[in-house]
Amino acid sequence: MTGHAGEGVVSGIKASIVGALVLDGFLCAVTAVLFLPLYLGQTPFPVSGILAGVINVVLVRVAFSVSRNVSRAALPIAGFFAGLLLAMFGGPGGDVLLLSDWRTLVLIAGGVFPPVVQLFSLRFAQFDQLGAAARQP
Repeated sequence: MTGHAGEGVVSGIKASIVGALVLDGFLCAVTAVLFLPLYLGQTPFPVSGILAGVINVVLVRVAFSVSRNVSRAALPIAGFFAGLLLAMFGGPGGDVLLLSDWRTLVLIAGGVFPPVVQLFSLRFAQFDQLGAAARQP
C-alpha cells in the first residue's frame, strides 16, 4: 500500500469543493447579468462587471488553494463563461438578457481579465518555485 486510507476521501472532498466553486462562478455570471442594467440616476452604472471580477479572483484563489493546480483553479472561470453563454441565448419569447452594448463588454472584460491575470501570476509563481528547486545543489 502506497497511500493512506483517507487520500481518496480527501481528494473527493477537494473535487466537490472545486465543483461548488464552479457553480459559484456560474451563479456569479447570472447575478452579474441581472444587475447589469443598473442605473445611477440617469447614467448607466455597470458595477456588476467590476464586482464579478473581484468575486472571480476570490473563486480562483480558493480553487487554487484547494487543488494547487492552475488548470483546476481556472474551472470557476469556465462556470462564469457558461453562465454568460446561457444569458446570451434568447429565451422562449425572444427575450435577451445581454444586449449588444458597452456594458456587456465591461461585464466580460471586468469579470474575466482580473482572474486570468491572477491565474498567470499563480502559474509564474509555480515556475519560479520549480526553478528555485532546480538551482539548489
